[in-house]
Amino acid sequence: MVKRHRAKQSSGGSATGTGLASPMQGTVVKIAVEEGAQVEVGDLIIVLEAMKMEQPLNAHKSGIVTNLKVAIGETVASATVLCDIIDA
Repeated sequence: MVKRHRAKQSSGGSATGTGLASPMQGTVVKIAVEEGAQVEVGDLIIVLEAMKMEQPLNAHKSGIVTNLKVAIGETVASATVLCDIIDA
């Protein structure tokens, strides 16, 4: 019997290269990391709220958070790059 491993489910964030982008329009309600923080795959980065539902955005790769471009209370459009995660 072959055991199959499921990939971790995405947290909703769109990731292209180093950038973590918003999957939808929403308001930033929580920023869980600071600029320069070391993160691992799956770590909580930002929480967005849209239509009274919260959407956690997790790290798509391990590395260091840079270019944190948002603040709590800010409204972001879909596909807006919220921060970058670069290799450590």
